[in-house]
Formats: sequence, structure tokens, C-alpha cells
Amino acid sequence: MDVQFHGAAREVTGSCFLVRAGARRLLIDCGLIQGAPADEARNRQPFPFNPGNIDAVILTHAHLDHSGRLPLLIKAGFRGPVYTHRATRDLCQIMLKDAALLNEKDAEHENRRRLRQGKRLVEPLYTRADADKAMRQFQVLDYDTERELLPGVRLRLRDAGHILGSAILELWLEENGNRRKIVFSGDLGHADAPILRDPETVREADLVVLESTYGDREHRPWDETIAELGEVFREAARDEGNILIPAFAIGRSQELLYFLKQHGREWGIDQWTVFLDSPMAIEATAVYGKHWKLFDAEASGRRKKDGDPFSMPNLHFSRTAAQSMAINRVRGGAIVIAGSGMCDGGRIRHHFKHNLWREQCHVIFAGFQARGTLGRSIVDGAQTIKLWGETIRVAARIHTVGGLSAHAGQSGLLNWYRHFERHPAVALVHGEPEPMEMLARRLHSLHANVLIPKAGERIDLLAPPPKARK
Repeated sequence: MDVQFHGAAREVTGSCFLVRAGARRLLIDCGLIQGAPADEARNRQPFPFNPGNIDAVILTHAHLDHSGRLPLLIKAGFRGPVYTHRATRDLCQIMLKDAALLNEKDAEHENRRRLRQGKRLVEPLYTRADADKAMRQFQVLDYDTERELLPGVRLRLRDAGHILGSAILELWLEENGNRRKIVFSGDLGHADAPILRDPETVREADLVVLESTYGDREHRPWDETIAELGEVFREAARDEGNILIPAFAIGRSQELLYFLKQHGREWGIDQWTVFLDSPMAIEATAVYGKHWKLFDAEASGRRKKDGDPFSMPNLHFSRTAAQSMAINRVRGGAIVIAGSGMCDGGRIRHHFKHNLWREQCHVIFAGFQARGTLGRSIVDGAQTIKLWGETIRVAARIHTVGGLSAHAGQSGLLNWYRHFERHPAVALVHGEPEPMEMLARRLHSLHANVLIPKAGERIDLLAPPPKARK
């Protein structure tokens, strides 16, 4: 009985954990590796296990760094069910289809270049047909309902408060009369965030697999974050330019729309034209509306009082490429929320080409920027960037509003762990090395036995508790 770490081990993306109990094989998440081209090239490598031997996949949530390699897993021979929350299933229907479309476009673009050079053509990482096939293997669950997935394997999902449908996994295993419980945090939400409930707490575990994205820092208090956003909008109004917001289509885009409506009067939002320039974000917003019963008390109350929490008279949905391109004729007064969140693809890059060199422009980064991404380069102070072979000067005002993160900060992670009884062992995942080490030191002060597994490392759940790595 063990758990082996095949992704998000000393890095943020590519979550993938193999759990074995007797003859049973479970995969927790199967995410894309994101970042620099060399990192993303690893997605084409064979899995370090036989997908045909996996009995089931359990998916914590829809973000591609957790779900994005599922079509590849199925192409490689996985035939079992993919268990997840019903809202996650609905979001994955959007996410995987969009990722497949981008794969097809990338391969088409690369093959035009290769044809001119007389080189061998490449295949897409996976296609829309592959994504459709993967969706047929999904089986939906609800929160707080315990279910036997296989003999000796029971599961309960708890609300993680990260994005709609995100789940903490309580996994009970039995092998030859030995019983163990693993809790996978998934991605834990930021307490008191808008729309969704706070992460649920768990009291018992033999091993906790804990994310550590922001293990070395705290987020600004929500009231300060709201004030910071308001000041950015007022500054941008004085400069008479546009505001560009690279945003993740699921979670961040809906939070931004919610805030714009909630604070519209004090921020002067009625003076702006707001564009949600992402077909995927538009579809995801509809899914959020469908699953409104998962909202927290405040958002539910606002929905009953004011109607759709994501709608405004001056909000425009840019579904087509033509509608997106038309935005670039607007020289001032536009708030453009566009994907991708880390700026490595999507429509935000076109808006950068037309605006980033303009001193009147403001850019708000409202989410984590992984190493190797274009967004991280800009946040770190790049004076120029390259887009389609053209050098673009970065003259716009850059704002990093970290308080909007959908991930718990250091104190949120520690407070969540404090609810466990008897100080279970912790394996830190989904973080860069420095945040992991910082969080490990803080967890040691709570008498936790902390490990930071390397890729491929295995923890034996029946062995004596492993010693913490200093």
C-alpha cells in the first residue's frame, strides 16, 4: 500500500499521484505540465506507469494542470472511470475541448513551417475527438457522500473552495486487514473569497498530501485587495487608456465579473466598456450560474436580490475572433478580461501586441504566474517581450494583485492542517522549492512529519512513518 508522486513534485503543474492498495491502482489527477517549452515537451513522454493497469482516476478539479492529460491517459490504454464532482465534469467538458482545439491549431501552425523546411510533420498532443472520448468515462459524485469505488477503496469529496466543483479527497484504503486513510488537499481555496465556500476541514488522516503553491507568503487582506483594485481603475480612468486583465477562464474570470458588479458604483465601472474576451470563460460563467447552489451565503443572497451576479449592462461577451479583433480598435475606456491566465496563449497576447507598448495602458495580473511563462516574465520586470517574432516594448503600467489568488496563502494552509488530530505525516506537492521549504519549516513547528517527495518517489503507507527530510 503506497502512493507514488508522478507530477507536481517540487513543481507547480502536472499533478499526478499513483495510489496502490493490494491489486488496486488509483490515479489522483492527471494534469498537464505547463511552463517553458522544455517543460511542456514532457507531456509527450510516455507515462511512468502502465495506464492499462489503472482501475480508476479521481479528479480533484477541472484546471488543466490537474485534468489536462486525461485524454492522453485514455489514448495510452486507460479504460476505467474518472470520478469527480458533477460541476467539475461540466467544466472539464469545456476545458478539455478547448485544450484539444489549441493542440490542433498549434500542430497545424507547426506543420506549415515544417512543410516549408521539408521536415517530418507532428501530431497534436490530442484532438477534440480524444477529449470527447475522455468525457465519456466521467462518473459524477457530490460533496460529503461516502462511496465505495472498488473493494477496499472508499472515497468522499469535500468542498475545497478553489474553483467550482473543486474537491478535497478523503480516501480510505484496505489491504490484508490493514487500513489507512490518505487526504489529498487538491488545490485549497483562499478563505473568504467571493462566490464559493471556504475549504472544508478534515480531522483524521494517516497521510496528508498538501499543496504548497503559496507556502512562503500571505495574501493581502480582502479589504486591501478591493481598495487596490479600485485605485487601479481610478488611475487607468485618469490615463484614458485600456485595462488588460489576463485571467484564468475558470474561477478568476467569474470572480472579476462578480467584483466589477459588486463594486461598480464606487469604482466607476459604468464609465467603462467591459469585454469578457474568452469563449471558454463565457461557457464557464454559464456553468457557474447552473451550479449556483454551490455558492456561499453572500453570493447566494446577492443572486436572490440582484439576479445574475455576473451580468452588467456594459458587459460584452466576445465569442468570435472578429469580435475579439474589434476590441483592438478601442484606444481607451475598455476593460478586457482575456485568456490565458499566464499569457502563454489565447487572446490576451493579441491585446498585448496592440496595447502593451502604450503608456496609458494598465495590466492587472490577478493570478499565479509559473516560471517560464510570458506572464511571469512581465511580472518580473521584462522591458520587452517577443510576440510572433516581433519585439514589443513593455511601457504599460503593470499591477500584480496577489490578493485575488484562488489558492490559500501560508496561514490558510497551516490553519487547514491544524484541524487534523494526531499530527499526521504531510507530503508537500504543487509548489516551487522555496515555498515548499518555507511551509515545511512552519509545519515542523506544528509537530508535523513533513516530506517533499521527488518525482517518482514512493511513500509506503504500511511502513513506520518516514523521517522528515531536513
